[in-house]
Amino acid sequence: MRTEARIEKVRRVLERRQLDLTVVLENVHDPHNVSAVLRTCDSVGIYKVYLIYHSGQKFPDLSKRSSASAVKWVKLQFFDNVEECYNLLRGEGFKIYSTALTKEAVSLYSLDLTQKVALVFGNEHTGVSELAVSLADGNFRIPQVGMVESLNISVACAVSLYEAFRQRNSKGMYDKPQITGQMFEEIFQKWLQK
Repeated sequence: MRTEARIEKVRRVLERRQLDLTVVLENVHDPHNVSAVLRTCDSVGIYKVYLIYHSGQKFPDLSKRSSASAVKWVKLQFFDNVEECYNLLRGEGFKIYSTALTKEAVSLYSLDLTQKVALVFGNEHTGVSELAVSLADGNFRIPQVGMVESLNISVACAVSLYEAFRQRNSKGMYDKPQITGQMFEEIFQKWLQK
């Protein structure tokens, strides 16, 4: 229903969408993990998420119940290989950082997440592929002090995105709309129909 409160909420949310912060999911198959990531992306204002499912692999079915309808508010773009996804992102000026437990990986907290950045998260069991790690501009890890050196993909993504949110919010990046003009009006009208 199009109440004044609903119209204002849609406008307010769209004004805070971040075109220059995104997530890439590589072969993440558990629908609960994908749904949780999409909810976090919506929560921190990400406009678009990129999903890589290598040849023959299928995108998981996301019911409205499991995704809390976040899939309605985050645009999805699909790829069947890493190179095509990374080439598109680089062509749009993104720096690409993948999660990895390598010696070269830097702390999440040392990244400047106020720049145009794509964060890559991998499969629940195998993580980000060697190819995706090697083709990234850099690799990062989430500092931990426990015995287990890994977090669930949705948790790792949430920790990373809320660090991005913290950095961006402290620089006032949510105060100035990134989506403007005709693009804003088109998305605004589409969202009002949802």
